[in-house]
Amino acid sequence: MAERPFSFYGVGYSSRGEKGRFVLPPTFRKLVKEASNGSRILCLNKHERWPCLTGFGTTRREFIPEQVDKEEAAALARGADFDRDLRYGQLSGFLDVPFDESGRFVFPDYLAALAELDGDAFFNGNGPFFTIWNPAALAKMGAGFEAMQAACTALAGEAKGKRA
Repeated sequence: MAERPFSFYGVGYSSRGEKGRFVLPPTFRKLVKEASNGSRILCLNKHERWPCLTGFGTTRREFIPEQVDKEEAAALARGADFDRDLRYGQLSGFLDVPFDESGRFVFPDYLAALAELDGDAFFNGNGPFFTIWNPAALAKMGAGFEAMQAACTALAGEAKGKRA
């Protein structure tokens, strides 16, 4: 059992390469492996509110019951409804996706479709997980996303320069 949840910080960018594979940026690769007890397994899920995916290591599943309990207690304290079954489904509906030593992996088709990941992907640390965005979808997000948008634009420019 993991002693603590892992936290993901930083940014990264990947373009779809040969065989439809993306590369898990080095910023996240080592920590995902650590957060998966030494296995090269990336857990992927659709973010429940944003048009992106979440990524994390397998040990996060150990903290899901505690997270649901905390969210339920907070909702009850506010006098709000809370659907435990729905929340468990949102948090537990992830897929384990293997990646190779270089970080190459393939998005499952249905998850790639949900996040419209068709050519490029921007990765952003989000604490207990990281988000994976289609740059065009991220560009449409409103206030509060400016730093992510700026980082995505900068990394996209760097990636385009390397391909030229």
